[in-house]
Amino acid sequence: MIALELGADGDMDDKRDALTGLLDADQAKRRIARWLDDWRGNSGGDPLHAMLIAVGRIDTVNLAYGATTGDSALVEIAQRVMHFADDEFETSDWFAARVSGGTFLLVARDRCSRERWQWFAEALADAIAMPITMPETLPHDGGRTVRLWPRVALMRALESDEPDGILDHLATALHQAKEERGRRVAWVSGELAHLGVSNQQLEADMLAAIDRGEIEIVFQPQYSTQGDRLIGAEALARWQHPQIGRLGANTLFTLAERTDHVAQLSRHIAERALALAARWPGALTLSLNVTPADLAAGSFPIEFLSLVRRSGIPPDRIMIEITEQVLLADLEEVARALSPLKRAGVTIALDDFGSGYSNFRYLKLLPIDKIKLDRSMVEDIAEDERDLAVLRAITAMARALDLKVVAEGVEEQAQLRVLADEGVESWQGFLKSLPLGHEDFLALAGQG
Repeated sequence: MIALELGADGDMDDKRDALTGLLDADQAKRRIARWLDDWRGNSGGDPLHAMLIAVGRIDTVNLAYGATTGDSALVEIAQRVMHFADDEFETSDWFAARVSGGTFLLVARDRCSRERWQWFAEALADAIAMPITMPETLPHDGGRTVRLWPRVALMRALESDEPDGILDHLATALHQAKEERGRRVAWVSGELAHLGVSNQQLEADMLAAIDRGEIEIVFQPQYSTQGDRLIGAEALARWQHPQIGRLGANTLFTLAERTDHVAQLSRHIAERALALAARWPGALTLSLNVTPADLAAGSFPIEFLSLVRRSGIPPDRIMIEITEQVLLADLEEVARALSPLKRAGVTIALDDFGSGYSNFRYLKLLPIDKIKLDRSMVEDIAEDERDLAVLRAITAMARALDLKVVAEGVEEQAQLRVLADEGVESWQGFLKSLPLGHEDFLALAGQG
């Protein structure tokens, strides 16, 4: 089981950052100390890779627009860090913390190379630097867009390191990066890893991988809460680069964003996933993620439904998942793009519900069938009465709006029992399975 961003690597860390819900600096140091002890004791620990991320201009945002805008931006940055790490290190332990103001810490124990850690930092920095649009529900913030510019310090810990020393080394490297104009990523050693692959080459490699069908599609199984029956899977993209190693979907799409090939990558993933799902038995459903670039294209509904028809899968066995980032762009445009899909029978789900602003206007104005709870909304429902109360409020609202609720990130049997008791329809998570290659998923489906 992986270590979740909020501290679930086998125990509960009680003290969280009040704004973002991440670990605070003290808890981060305790977690690092425990992992270092595991590593030294050869009890299953892997090398520690650490990353300190500082977002610039947050004080300027607070002065110009008020603390509410600045705080909302920091919450969004925290979510971007967590979702990136969750995608990249799905089989490894990791955690994220907010150590001060606009400074975040990400630590993973994983046998990744220096090159992969550096590429991950570059892609994450690109994602953090993307515009953040404030929702209309925040006072005085409707339609406002802010951008925060990150700098990142990296290191690979030694067995002799201590938590305070790790944070001090990272802070020093980050300060030096700030002193060098144009420097965004810095290693504690003072030298960047010799990547052997330039940005331009990596982007070209990705396009070639699309053409050669080398982008792997894996499937995260989904189950009903009543009866624990396999009902489908979410399609996820992975790429094993010959030099850098494994890259997750978020890194892939960040690369595609640089070269304006997001729509091409998204279509490729959908086309391959649909072709594979056509072999599934019974009425298993396929969930596909849709990007802002997809929905911004006026031809998207027609092209997507054409892909579905060619696959031979009935539209009512397809669910598309949209995130709040998609919706903040242009709500009316999104509604126009979704309506033909809804009429054709495709199920529409609002993904990562609870991870950001959770603007309830979306539920009123868009043709949504399901809300998919973010893992942060599920993690503590079996232990924390307040979290359970929030879950009950969401499920009550969903029933009133005739919406189904799906949970992701389920890792404990106690969580699943609560979800079933509260009427959540279905779930996915590492409690039963990691993402599976297609043949393994077919074998799992055949068992049912």
